[in-house]
Amino acid sequence: MVRALFPGTFDPIHYGHMDIANRASKLFDEVVMAVYDKPLKNLMFMPEERISLVEEAFKENPKVKVTGYSGLTIEFAKQINAQVIVRGLRVFSDFEFEFRMALANQRLAGAAVETVALITAEQHTFLSSSTVREIATLGGDVSSMVPAYVERALKEKVAELGDQSLPNALRD
Repeated sequence: MVRALFPGTFDPIHYGHMDIANRASKLFDEVVMAVYDKPLKNLMFMPEERISLVEEAFKENPKVKVTGYSGLTIEFAKQINAQVIVRGLRVFSDFEFEFRMALANQRLAGAAVETVALITAEQHTFLSSSTVREIATLGGDVSSMVPAYVERALKEKVAELGDQSLPNALRD
């Protein structure tokens, strides 16, 4: 059995993430969507909320499992016996970042875990969680970017956070 790890913050999950995971589930026996709990960036949703949103996205795909994790991604991959880390590539700058991460992971894990990059579908090349958050925070329509339940969660979170949900450049 080949287990693939698809790590990320998924804050929030969007159609680009879902496309990569569903395509990976056609290539591998199991895809573990691993929601990272403490990235070095500002998050809108708590880890439990993000896990719940990701679980909802894949409730119809039995090959996709969802969990949270902490620490180094490569160590988590080894812990769950993943042979592959799946990453999505949208634009050229993604390649440079993912290339460096793959090399760092090779240094840490040797040949125990490979990195496989899937090219995003053309209609998702502009999508990022930060773009989705910013558009939602400013009252824009994200219905073509995320499932309806994620859109509702975003609206609720924006209402809950008030001005705190605004990008720093737009406050005061």
